[in-house]
Amino acid sequence: MTDRQAIRRLDYTAPAYLIDRVDLSFELDETDTRVSNRLVIKRNKGTAADTPLVLHGEGLQLDSLKLDGAPLPASAYQRDEHSLTIAAMPEEAILEIVTRVNPASNTSLMGLYVSGGNFFTQCEAEGFRKITYYLDRPDVMAKFTTTLIADRQKYPVLLSNGNRVGAGQMDRGRHWVKWVDPFRKPSYLFALVAGKLVAMSDSHVTASGRTVNVEVYVEPGNLDKCPHAVAAAKKAMQWDEERFGLEYDLDTYMIVAVSDFNMGAMENKGLNIFNTKYVLAKPDTATDADFDGIDSVVAHEYFHNWTGNRVTCRDWFQLSLKEGLTVYRDQEFSSDIGSRSVTRIQNVRALREYQFAEDAGPQAHPVRPDEYLEINNFYTWTVYEKGSEVVRMYATLLGREGFRRGMDLYFKRHDGQAVTCDDFRAAMADANHVNLDQFALWYSQAGTPHLDIEGEWHEAERSFTLTVRQSIPPTPGQHDKDPMHIPLALALIDRRGQPLPLQLSTQSAGEAAGDATERILELRQDCERFTFVNLPCHPVPSLLRDFSAPVTLAYPYSDDELVFLMTHDDDAFARWEAANNYAVRLMCAQYATATRGEAVSVPEAFSAAFRTLLEKPELDPALVALMLELPRENYLLEQLEEVDPVRLAQVCQQVRQQLARALRSQLLQRYQQLNDGQPYHYNGEQVARRSLKNVCLDYLAELDEGMTGDLLARQYQKADNMTDRLAALRALVNRGGGEAQLADFAHTWQGDALVMDKWFALQATSRRPGTLSRVQHLLEHPAFSLKNPNKVRALISAFCLQNPLHFHSADGYGYAFAADRIIELDAINPQIAARLATCFNRWTKVDLSRRALMRAELQRIKACAGLSPDTFEIVSKALAA
Repeated sequence: MTDRQAIRRLDYTAPAYLIDRVDLSFELDETDTRVSNRLVIKRNKGTAADTPLVLHGEGLQLDSLKLDGAPLPASAYQRDEHSLTIAAMPEEAILEIVTRVNPASNTSLMGLYVSGGNFFTQCEAEGFRKITYYLDRPDVMAKFTTTLIADRQKYPVLLSNGNRVGAGQMDRGRHWVKWVDPFRKPSYLFALVAGKLVAMSDSHVTASGRTVNVEVYVEPGNLDKCPHAVAAAKKAMQWDEERFGLEYDLDTYMIVAVSDFNMGAMENKGLNIFNTKYVLAKPDTATDADFDGIDSVVAHEYFHNWTGNRVTCRDWFQLSLKEGLTVYRDQEFSSDIGSRSVTRIQNVRALREYQFAEDAGPQAHPVRPDEYLEINNFYTWTVYEKGSEVVRMYATLLGREGFRRGMDLYFKRHDGQAVTCDDFRAAMADANHVNLDQFALWYSQAGTPHLDIEGEWHEAERSFTLTVRQSIPPTPGQHDKDPMHIPLALALIDRRGQPLPLQLSTQSAGEAAGDATERILELRQDCERFTFVNLPCHPVPSLLRDFSAPVTLAYPYSDDELVFLMTHDDDAFARWEAANNYAVRLMCAQYATATRGEAVSVPEAFSAAFRTLLEKPELDPALVALMLELPRENYLLEQLEEVDPVRLAQVCQQVRQQLARALRSQLLQRYQQLNDGQPYHYNGEQVARRSLKNVCLDYLAELDEGMTGDLLARQYQKADNMTDRLAALRALVNRGGGEAQLADFAHTWQGDALVMDKWFALQATSRRPGTLSRVQHLLEHPAFSLKNPNKVRALISAFCLQNPLHFHSADGYGYAFAADRIIELDAINPQIAARLATCFNRWTKVDLSRRALMRAELQRIKACAGLSPDTFEIVSKALAA
């Protein structure tokens, strides 16, 4: 059990001391790195003269300590496992600290560590204190100078933040490089990299005419997988200049890829460190989704240069200030360089599956949390993805130009500062002369708002009234909620599929009639009525267009109306939403049917709706693919109570099988049309065609026909790209076969860690019998390591979080397997253990027998001696549900 006390947002106080300059020197050694730290410190205004200086530090060996050049006697300071305290400090001083650390033993991958014989750092959120004593909090911003010293043969590349200002040779085969970062930054943005790396270089000329070097560093042998990442960085630079007027501010922008990394990537100033997953790609090793992910993540970390680095967080409760805003920016970038509608649907689908479940579960918390035990546990779907939806609502309410005005004012006011979510909201409000006080509730209230909407047609008046009621369910620590400020985008569609002009009655809106066919209703009350007048017919409402707010919505659509919207709505999200709602309705009904012991049966109307989609070649293939994909089991589980997850998974498969039989000819015809043998290219048109082709293939794989097996084997064998090869292999394995292809795949790609991760994940998520036994066996595979987060995510997390059929086996073996791995991982890397522990979050949703088994495993984990605060917090909150 942990003894750590919760940190509360309302307890925030400004730092007693500030740091003006930091001069760091690293003498790098795998087991004994010497860190010399020279700090120029001054007392903050309003701080009493007798206030001690308390520096953060963990796992450090202190060699020496000097204040203004004089050694400090042991009686002048105190140390414990988390801090160094100096009782008597002058108003301004120079503090010199020399510490030693052992990077090779650092399996937490926080602070300074070794991966593949190279040095890397990860300092967000509180990793810098594992490198040297410091005021390791985001509101202390200083200018850093860093000198790296290392063996020039073993570590020829020495990188840090800022601009490279000097280099030279030293004795004993060593060399040094000096870096100066001219911009103030908090310690969480510090970074260094040292090792045998090679670089791919390019350049970008900014709008003002400056030339910026773009460099991507990787291990030797991986340079051929870097062009896409380099291109992504250059696209992001140009986009940020054109969309927000933001130029890069250093001489060089550097990306470094590392295989041992807890996160996707990190935005350290000028030196972004990436998980190899989001850098390395070429067609025969990476899927279309991998290429898309690289575009998105490279852009995300680059955009942080302004939204996170130049303007940063006052404290960690404001984490969404930088993350939610930057996720919104990277989503907009992905929309502009690809398909806006497909990007939006994919983002919403993930939000609903993961963040809505988080909002409804024991880990629910506001976008700006009120307290935490371990900050690493708040790098969540709520902070990132719901936070991005909050930012998107500003843009929806204010319009693109209004949002840009708000962004410009935000940077004008706060460049070089550490600020809050309220500061961002104030900039949006002030720049547009609007009141956004009620909108602040999106930061403070947890839970997903629900809109219950009714429509009433008045034939005599030729008017249509929408009654909208909003509510938010109770969440841990928040039972009663106030009504939110919610933008609801809508249109009304006539029976020919044409959107109608929307004229609100003066009684409900008090504004002049217009001819707009889409409106944003601003909801502010528990219940509101909106009447639309001068309509030629009874319309079908298209609601929550483009997913204008992160809410759930209920409207009594008939099946026929959903099919109508699927085929006629001019808003791509609303069209997909109709298909998704129809499928959810069907799947839940069939689950109830199966629970009663009756046979699963897909109505002809549902099959006919899907058939219509397949027979419309003019539709975007990527959108059709999304509409044909049935809701995932984890999302359906959230729509039901006391669920038998195994039965639910079986029902889903039976529905897919019946659809495959009903649509066999259309699926096969569309597959053959799209399987045209063109050489692989990563572009929008080809990605869309491949996505629909492989959705058709996945359905066909449900058919118990020799033809299907031949089709899958042929696609696997002839594919010239990883997207098609992996799609075929996944389908083969789910059919209970594919052993020869699995062996071939492993033999071919045994030297490529990222491709082997796909091989692990494919087997971990398989629905075939014996999957858990196979996963347990794969733990001993030479390519697997429990110390590597990518491997853990690919094999263990994939099984526990993405395979409800086998994870929820009635015997409880899946739960015991997860608990064993969580306990084992907690001693190695608490962050990864805590994230894996979220597989137990929704234990109260399953049936009573499974509920008891899951609770017992949670209690077993919690009872472990020495459990980290990371895992303890997740498990304790889950048990409190």
